[in-house]
Amino acid sequence: MICRIWHGWTTPANADTYEHLLHHEIFEGIVGRRIPGFQGIDLLRRERGDEVEFVTIMWFESLDAVRDFAGPDYEVAVVPPAARAVLARFDARSAHYEVKERRTPVTS
Repeated sequence: MICRIWHGWTTPANADTYEHLLHHEIFEGIVGRRIPGFQGIDLLRRERGDEVEFVTIMWFESLDAVRDFAGPDYEVAVVPPAARAVLARFDARSAHYEVKERRTPVTS
């Protein structure tokens, strides 16, 4: 499994707009592509004084699945124009990690 991690920052004034864009357009668009091997996406948000940091964590079965999402240069960040309009800055490239272990809690 591959974990793709990306960071973007915006102003507090634009943070809710960006989060809404993520939930209702960007994530829906990604899911709607039905990319083989795409396993899901997580969103993290952190208030940092004069900026708000967002982290997306995407899960893929393989690097081939990541390439299906992002293209041949799969590390390049995929940031649509609407997101660029409200972000103050963002990672130009995403980081990719081979997942060696991922545990879920066992419930009785």
